[in-house]
Amino acid sequence: MKDPRQALTRCAWILADEGHESGLAGQLTARGPRAGTFWTLPLGVALDEAAEASWLLIDNDLGVLEGEGAFGIREPNPATRFHLWIYRARPEVDSILHTHPPACSAIAAAGKPLIVAHMDATPLYGEVAFMPQWPGLPTADREGELISAGLGDCHAILLAHHGMLTAGRTVQEAAFLAVFMERTARLQLDAAGVGGARPVDADQARRARDFLRTDRIMNMTFDAWARKAMRKRGVSLQ
Repeated sequence: MKDPRQALTRCAWILADEGHESGLAGQLTARGPRAGTFWTLPLGVALDEAAEASWLLIDNDLGVLEGEGAFGIREPNPATRFHLWIYRARPEVDSILHTHPPACSAIAAAGKPLIVAHMDATPLYGEVAFMPQWPGLPTADREGELISAGLGDCHAILLAHHGMLTAGRTVQEAAFLAVFMERTARLQLDAAGVGGARPVDADQARRARDFLRTDRIMNMTFDAWARKAMRKRGVSLQ
């Protein structure tokens, strides 16, 4: 796997710009260069503060193997532990994003599943699991077992009274799904005021999903979002 730290940094900026920041809640991870290793931000470093040098390489016990950290912090978020259960269960997954963005959190607080009711939501069709009960703060193995089991074969999950998670074959796919998951939740909330969201036709949703979830479309979309984030931060596009 190519070093994912550049993509993770761009992903962190994108999610920050999309409103996914929620204090210290949330984690972005990607598999590392060796089996059982993972890249993650230090605890307390905000999405908007991510830099390529700040990512920590950790092992299955959350021990730090390498990485400078940032602002004198070289401690991984203990909640990253539940990601490890998903990585073990899903060998094709290379990146996991977990955040508490406003719209997904509102729907999660209401205990409602996400509805695919718009063309832009179709990449998520048949891909969003729903965990109706909150297992608690995800810092122990039990929460990892429950969330991993709840995700199943899907690439996203809405966690009641908690937030959202996406699991991608690449950082780009995980980011693509995370952005559209929050936008879909926002649309669902807005639609509630005009009669509620109505699910799109299943056959058409599958066709749209299969087109929009190609690596080409997802990578091009991610790159466009990344360029926007880089321009905002005065980072060279070269």
